[in-house]
Amino acid sequence: MLMIQPHKVFEVFTDDRKIFTKNLTPGQSFFQENLYRRGGEEFREWNPERSKLGAAIARGSLNLGIRKGNVVLYLGTAHGYTPSFISDMVGKEGLIFGLDPAPRVMRDLIHLSQSRPNIVPLLADANHPEEYLDKICLADVVYQDVAQRNQSEIFLKNCAIFLKKGGYGLLAVKARSIDVRKKPKVVFEEVKKELEKDKSLKIIDYRLLEPYEKDHCMFICKKD
Repeated sequence: MLMIQPHKVFEVFTDDRKIFTKNLTPGQSFFQENLYRRGGEEFREWNPERSKLGAAIARGSLNLGIRKGNVVLYLGTAHGYTPSFISDMVGKEGLIFGLDPAPRVMRDLIHLSQSRPNIVPLLADANHPEEYLDKICLADVVYQDVAQRNQSEIFLKNCAIFLKKGGYGLLAVKARSIDVRKKPKVVFEEVKKELEKDKSLKIIDYRLLEPYEKDHCMFICKKD
């Protein structure tokens, strides 16, 4: 029998091998994830091979900045796997603005939000924050998983506009989307230098995401 206990990461749980969140919608599984009942509560198994945030936790990132009741701006939600776990983490008191430019995946996110009202789907392009400026509020956390060449530019632009002072910015970098000719570690170093140019942000954690995600890394920043 799994012994599920609190992880060092806020609102995350572990059995010393796998990671879990407390299910905000008990009895409902949206991505065929395993559900476990312990002590009258239900936990969802979080697969780090399907989630860059899950991979960062599995690789040792501890200070994600995500807390119960937080407002999170999530750029690049895709079908909603990782947002669903952040939904568990921030709880009913929290809110996730989930942004993606693809109508097909937005339909999936809308379906998810019908059971999880703390997710607000937004069909928009993260390159143009002015287009959704009037639709969201300041965020405690900006999380970005956008596979575009100008990933760091998009991240810095959105953090400048929407991230609260003292808030956290999490940037999942896909090296091959930036430059397929360069070695991933070279790309990651270039992204690091771009982030360091922004004096309002301080990098507090950096993780390569292998073996869960090839040619990916995660930067965690805090806004001064």
